[in-house]
Amino acid sequence: MSVELNKNEEIVKLVQEGLKKTGGYCPCRTEKSNDTKCMCKEFREQIKDPNFEGYCHCLLYYKSN
Repeated sequence: MSVELNKNEEIVKLVQEGLKKTGGYCPCRTEKSNDTKCMCKEFREQIKDPNFEGYCHCLLYYKSN
């Protein structure tokens, strides 16, 4: 298993700029809580699944098997 940044540098730049503006909370979510702090709870749960392969909600991270 490996978790990497999206290979699309433009997406990474946009999401990272959003994270700076929100204080580290997912820029794709309106709620600011521990669940939406990057790396969000949704993705942390997804990467626990050995069969999951894909992107986090905002496309910043990608988990491969």
